[in-house]
Amino acid sequence: MLTKWISTNGLPIILLIISAFLTDRFGLVIIKTAIKRAVGRLQNDISPSDIRKRQETLIGILGAFFRVLVWLVAGFSILGRFGVNLTPLLAGASVLGVAIGFGAQSIVKDFLAGLFIILENQFRVGDVVELDGASGTVEQITLRSTIMRDVDGNVHHLPNGSISRTINKTMGFSKVNLVVSVAPDTNIDTLAGIVNEVGEKIYNDDKWKAKILEAPHFLSIANFSNTALDIKIVGKTQPSEQWSVTSELRKRLIIAFKKKDIDIAPTSPGTSANKK
Repeated sequence: MLTKWISTNGLPIILLIISAFLTDRFGLVIIKTAIKRAVGRLQNDISPSDIRKRQETLIGILGAFFRVLVWLVAGFSILGRFGVNLTPLLAGASVLGVAIGFGAQSIVKDFLAGLFIILENQFRVGDVVELDGASGTVEQITLRSTIMRDVDGNVHHLPNGSISRTINKTMGFSKVNLVVSVAPDTNIDTLAGIVNEVGEKIYNDDKWKAKILEAPHFLSIANFSNTALDIKIVGKTQPSEQWSVTSELRKRLIIAFKKKDIDIAPTSPGTSANKK
């Protein structure tokens, strides 16, 4: 009896598993290729970094959904080979699903919120974001939750339905927003000229020009007192490059100020490189 069942159903079950495995593998390749082509063609007006993030996010989510669907179908087909009647099982699952649904409204909320996050392209894998006060780099997005790692290496798991406020620091482009304090008697025109010259040099530097969209330049006097003169320097960079560009700009400004005998004053209270 057992030998007969194995001879009748063993090979089909093995073929089902192999088919599911191959469908999983090749299906993911097709999904990856299709998404890369579609996103690259439809969103060619944004930066390559943004396109890549969008592609990786969609590939991760659609790939996971496809994999679950393939193995679910394979599992039901194998159960059918064992003589399991799936109709009562599916009916019972639907009733159980309704019962669970009343107690799992937060999960439904998470799924809907995750769907809108993806469709509206609020943030992608690789973006540096601030979500309800928690900041870090997005490592994974699912329909239920967002996984983010902060600068200390801590991993945050945030249910999508609980995210009420999103700040994406690397969408489209990023900005240099630097406040520098110098001695209050510094000549403004001379200072602005030095800042603009340094900004142009870093903008035209072969090592940095691919990262900078707009040369850092003098914008305005941010504040002044009898102890310091604060100036604001701004510029535009590729997504996520604002920190490295700002660091290089600081280094070059220190060298230029020393050459021109411009004294750097103590930082005013509350002043920071990201002050707006």
